[in-house]
Amino acid sequence: MASSSGNSNSSGSTLLQNSGSEEDMHQLVDQRKRKRMESNRESARRSRMRKQKHLDDLVAQVTQLRKENNQILTNINFTTQHYLNIEAENSVLRAQMMELSHRLDSLTEILNYLNATIPTTSNGVYEIEGFETSSDHSFTNPFTMPYLNQPIIASADIFQY
Repeated sequence: MASSSGNSNSSGSTLLQNSGSEEDMHQLVDQRKRKRMESNRESARRSRMRKQKHLDDLVAQVTQLRKENNQILTNINFTTQHYLNIEAENSVLRAQMMELSHRLDSLTEILNYLNATIPTTSNGVYEIEGFETSSDHSFTNPFTMPYLNQPIIASADIFQY
């Protein structure tokens, strides 16, 4: 019996050792599992922080780009308004130039008519027999001609785009 109880003691201690090593093994596995879970949590936390920082950076970039876009739109609107003002002024100047050109052509035509029909002396003075010099009937007085006394009427308001 002693041998059987010794045997049982010996098998009982191996069982205790086996169960102790199994328990240690189980604790070791649990400890590794806890470390891995903790490491995964920390990694996930870092990943969330990186994502949040990236999102914050993108939001800041969107804000900056919107600000730049508004400045560009303001500059475009200012430049467009300036262009329209200059274009209207150019139209007025073109109309005035056409009017002045027409007047110059008319005056040249009058001078050509006078030079062709009225004889001159050697010093360039016109000799007109029986020609009244009253300012009401004279072609040589440009201020009596009705179309020369007309003002140039042109403004930016008459040219609408």
